[in-house]
Amino acid sequence: MPAEWEPHEATWIAWPHNRSDWPGKFAAIPWVYAEIVRHLARVEGVHILVNDAAAEKQARGVLSKSNVAADGIVFHLWPTNRGWTRDYGAILLKTAGAHNSGNSRRGQAAAPLAAVNWGFNGWAKYPDWEKDDGIASRTAKYLRLREWKPFINIQGKPQRVVLEGGSIDVNGKGAMLATEECLLSAVQGRNPGIGRAELEDIFREYLGVTKVLWLEKGIAGDDTHGHIDDVARFVSENTVVAAVEKNASDPNHKPLRDNLARLRSMSDQDGRRLQTVELPMPAPVVFKGQRLPASYANFYIANRLVLAPTFNDANDRAALNMLAELFPDRDVIGIYCGDLIWGLGAIHCMTQQEPAP
Repeated sequence: MPAEWEPHEATWIAWPHNRSDWPGKFAAIPWVYAEIVRHLARVEGVHILVNDAAAEKQARGVLSKSNVAADGIVFHLWPTNRGWTRDYGAILLKTAGAHNSGNSRRGQAAAPLAAVNWGFNGWAKYPDWEKDDGIASRTAKYLRLREWKPFINIQGKPQRVVLEGGSIDVNGKGAMLATEECLLSAVQGRNPGIGRAELEDIFREYLGVTKVLWLEKGIAGDDTHGHIDDVARFVSENTVVAAVEKNASDPNHKPLRDNLARLRSMSDQDGRRLQTVELPMPAPVVFKGQRLPASYANFYIANRLVLAPTFNDANDRAALNMLAELFPDRDVIGIYCGDLIWGLGAIHCMTQQEPAP
């Protein structure tokens, strides 16, 4: 699995339509998506999933009014349940050789990529997920890529392995970040009967991961029960940014402090001590009495730019400056996510990269 900062062919997103994800705030969400697409379309292709022709027309109208260049944007009439493409989209791999089933859609030789189609079950929490679970296979077929569906035998019965893209982060060299709370807890358990050792074997076989760096918990308000992309992210092969909360009375203070301590004692796949950079947290974002999972770690690395969430917070500037120092060859652009986060996700959650061949 390549690192996110490696060259992209495109970014995949699903146009927002599920009003229950943003009750009372949905009207603002398509415009947030349009702003994100406006920046992405300058540097790489963008694939947008829509439920039907009417939804495509509506999306095109919003994008046009937002001055988004239409070149390089491809629409797919593939119905979804929700817009969090990171978690159910295909994870695309670089392969040692071309094992694809035919030529690419551009009429060129088949790209040396392959797709892993993990099971998706609505974060083991929501009942409506079947449409989302079919997107990875559709993507693999559209790109004409070889596709794997990971299974494991539990008590003699084959069980599909469930994994969300937001629960892992890789450096492209064999190291992977994840939390025990998300992948090993019985709460919202994705893979009952599968333990740490079995998961590490599966990651080795299907993602080329030789070392899993296990952190403990996610952040308050995260309904995924511990996704790593709100907590810690690789920004280079040997450097990790870790979210930290300075306010000792905040519920995020202790778990993020413990995660940071673990990271400082860890090494990468080659035994080199990790470099850690502390990324501040915004002040708590609360709407209708609910704590929301606002974190600057939910940034997305695209070609020549980084899109980072902001929250009209004093720490916005500090977080953007820190990311600019870590990505000196990319433009770091803040996207206001105070409305988007009401859907319990931000920029990284809604995007999934297609690596360049």
